[in-house]
Amino acid sequence: MSAAASLPHDAARQHVSGSARYVDDIPTPQGTLHLAFGLSSCAAGQIRSVDLSAVRACPGVHLVLEAKDLPHANDVSPSAHDEPLLADGHVHYAGQPIFLVVAESHHLARRAARLAKIEITDEPAILTIEQALAAENRFEDGPRIYTKGTPQSAMKGVIHRLQGQINLGGQEHFYLEGQAALALPGDHGDMVIHSSTQHPTEIQHKVAEALNIAQHAVRVEVRRMGGGFGGKESQGNALAVACALAASFTGRPCKMRYDRDDDFIITGKRHDCRIDYDVGFDDSGRVQALEFTHYFRCGWALDLSLPVADRAMLHADNAYDLPHVKITSHRLKTNTQSATAFRGFGGPQGMVGIERVMDHIAHSLSCDPAEVRRRNYYPEMSSKPAARPSVTPYQMDVTDFILGDMTESLLQRCDYHARKAEVARWNASHALLKRGIAFSPVKFGISFTLTHLNQAGALVQIYTDGSVLINHGGTEMGQGLFQKLTQVAARSLGAQQAVIRASATDTSKVPNSSATAASSGADLNGMAVQAACDTLIGRLKDHVAAQHGVKPEEITFAEGQVTAPGLVLTWQEVIASAYEARISLSATGFYKTPEIAWDRIKGAGRPFLYFAYGAAVTEVVIDTLTGENRILRCDILHDCGASLNPALDIGQIEGGFVQGAGWLTTEELVWDASGQLKTHAPSTYKIPACSDRPEVFNVDLWPGRNAQKTIYRSKAVGEPPFMHGISAFLALSNAVAACGPHYPDLQAPATSEEVFNAMARARGSAS
Repeated sequence: MSAAASLPHDAARQHVSGSARYVDDIPTPQGTLHLAFGLSSCAAGQIRSVDLSAVRACPGVHLVLEAKDLPHANDVSPSAHDEPLLADGHVHYAGQPIFLVVAESHHLARRAARLAKIEITDEPAILTIEQALAAENRFEDGPRIYTKGTPQSAMKGVIHRLQGQINLGGQEHFYLEGQAALALPGDHGDMVIHSSTQHPTEIQHKVAEALNIAQHAVRVEVRRMGGGFGGKESQGNALAVACALAASFTGRPCKMRYDRDDDFIITGKRHDCRIDYDVGFDDSGRVQALEFTHYFRCGWALDLSLPVADRAMLHADNAYDLPHVKITSHRLKTNTQSATAFRGFGGPQGMVGIERVMDHIAHSLSCDPAEVRRRNYYPEMSSKPAARPSVTPYQMDVTDFILGDMTESLLQRCDYHARKAEVARWNASHALLKRGIAFSPVKFGISFTLTHLNQAGALVQIYTDGSVLINHGGTEMGQGLFQKLTQVAARSLGAQQAVIRASATDTSKVPNSSATAASSGADLNGMAVQAACDTLIGRLKDHVAAQHGVKPEEITFAEGQVTAPGLVLTWQEVIASAYEARISLSATGFYKTPEIAWDRIKGAGRPFLYFAYGAAVTEVVIDTLTGENRILRCDILHDCGASLNPALDIGQIEGGFVQGAGWLTTEELVWDASGQLKTHAPSTYKIPACSDRPEVFNVDLWPGRNAQKTIYRSKAVGEPPFMHGISAFLALSNAVAACGPHYPDLQAPATSEEVFNAMARARGSAS
């Protein structure tokens, strides 16, 4: 079976039939208790008194815990130990857990939690970027700065200069399966945790810390998630720790899940931010000097904000060779939910900043925006092998750039220039409906920027009937990772796909795993699985060679058959024979990403093994009376290297575009002046529906191979396609620009109201 076959998701039948089992579907033992948090209604303040007598007296309630009742560590943060499970003295955002209710049912626990009487002395809440800057309320001592060249002196000699600002909203993950966990107490104080998490090892660490037991006493299992998008990288810690604590106190299984409103109110979002820019450029639109200032609103606790803001800086160049650039990043502390990982992990914010700059330059020069972008591209080293590679603002050589050829191919495939002319003709003759078309490229770095996370392990076991079970540290959240890795195992072992299955992710089988994040799931775990399979094939070849008098190098394992000169055996025959000969049929594999080294303080090094590339053209139409809009067509050409599974990769690209477009158009998070999140349900927060996808949606894979030695020369595909949604935002800006002579200064999310206001700015009639 080829590793590149377009096979369906391994759980596709279960997904469409509703039989796929998630945490909330696991049959629970008799006597299982259910948990709910009691939440703060105040964004900032000191807890004066907590009266939980009515909560404890509520029928069905078994236990109520406050911070003072916790026997050991009261922390669920992924990084800085600054995020208590239960508030201890102060509250820092509206929605922060203050106490924990353990009851006979989910509904009883939630109902009882509402009976608490809590007095909090309000303190001034810092909610906005401007308030945080005024109060110097930030993470890290000051802003982080990357510099390439001499931007300040270069700016003095520029021909043209523009300044601007773009605001980018946050984003709710809105995974279909909400946060959930189940804790099963065992012998000797051991604990088994079922969690909807992208990071089983982190759950293991936090539970062990909270119970003050060894990590080997905590086993975490993850069969699958109903979506993650980064929202289950660290946000599941609180539920797993709460369940483990309650199970330890009561000796009974304990389960917790958030209702959708609770999930919105408690958990972190994508970081919203403001990006200021000052750019100098020549008559052709080539950037001569550029200064960015990023202002990230991080929320009340550190969570993963530092690496998220770092990655925004690392992608502030996107596809462009900027000779003189300075990037300044402020990480601001506010009394809101602690912002967290979200697909792209800061990269999308950084890319929107530079794409806004290119859009603004093209408008000011009345140039084709796609052409302005191409003039600023990194050079393609394949066409200039003797040339010295260009370097990024963080001093990494760009040696694998392919967007020049990809761009030319996409623009021809989608007939960009003719359609652009047709859009202009349409806009000249239609007053009420205006159309827009835009192109945007993607250059996205692949690897964890925290170097030690770039490692993975696997355990592959062959049973006497020839069936194979692979275990690895990656988690399945709907992206098809398990299917890809069974294809890797089939190709590596030369066995048929049907005999191979991936087990649930389990910390007792593969320890010390990294989160399934940073688009690294297949890259890291695929190589680990291959390493284990190679060990097994080496043993099997030696066995067959000794038994049949052939050389190991003459033996081939393929499609369930084992052949050598004068020899044909089945896979099952070889396995049975190897077992009888006492050959070990179990092997571990390990992989660590080579060549990467990154100093985040200096802002220099090689944080990524390689770049994934892509390009998109999107066409939209807007109603000038209301600002309502629709995506008409999208054409995407994406670089997956030698795809492991083209069907799954195309699905990821389609979904990534829609999610990215949703972030920049319809998805709006709104907090009121007291810090209450007002958009906390599907009725007030609009993710894209099926009808919001483009009417014409063309996705093609770029035919190529990864220059780096990744698993079968494939490339990561989880996060890079998200940035294709930027083209929808740029197309809206292009349509709005047809309403008047001025740059529309469209902000994000570009809701109907924002599009309407931007039209007024384009006409010069905005107040």
